[in-house]
Amino acid sequence: QVQLVESGGGLVQPGGSLRLSCAPSRSIYSIDAMTMGWYRRAPGKQRELVAVITSRGITDYADSVKGRFTISRENAKNTLFLQMNSLKVEDTAVYYCNAVAISGTTNWGQGTQVTVSS
Repeated sequence: QVQLVESGGGLVQPGGSLRLSCAPSRSIYSIDAMTMGWYRRAPGKQRELVAVITSRGITDYADSVKGRFTISRENAKNTLFLQMNSLKVEDTAVYYCNAVAISGTTNWGQGTQVTVSS
């Protein structure tokens, strides 16, 4: 299994921006062939898909973040990103990185807290 490490979370005011990053804990693991995604779990709610990107760069987003969030990957840096703009209070959640290998094995990070508050 691949251990994933997220970073970039924090406290931001409504309307602000954050950029999350996710990378394997060990450089020997490559995300090149993996479908990568960001999920989030808000307090008292179930985990939900935020955005996904295939190994070919095809993306999809939850309706609630379309036009505000952008998922991207830099395979040369073995890193996944989530650029979050125009943040809203309702975006407050723990954000998790997800990687699905060709074999179907699913890997998760430990999560990073994003808090949007004035």
